[in-house]
Amino acid sequence: MPTMRYCILQQETELIFVEMPADYAYQLSALILRLNKEVDKLTADNVPALPQAVAECDSLDLLRESDQIAGGLDYINRLEQSFSSIQETSYPLISLLTEIRALQAQLEQWYEEAAEETELLS
Repeated sequence: MPTMRYCILQQETELIFVEMPADYAYQLSALILRLNKEVDKLTADNVPALPQAVAECDSLDLLRESDQIAGGLDYINRLEQSFSSIQETSYPLISLLTEIRALQAQLEQWYEEAAEETELLS
């Protein structure tokens, strides 16, 4: 079983719990921090609201039934979709999209390898 970590993000008053492969959790936190640093420079009207990176942890027990854990790849796919829809003309948005897509590609490869490994073990 692969080791997972949890990134805890906060968007307004909502907490978002993202399950990530342990080796990639820091990258998601760093990406969110970087996007927050750069998002104010975007001039487009349709810039998505971003959560703040709050914490990372090794294990997570949710106590409220309303809370859910998002898969890392699902979360990064939604993030990529929201940024790829921005109609930006002044700021080099491609650099932010490149960072998002790099993590997306790494996660896709990780999940493929994990699925192959699981298949071999069964």
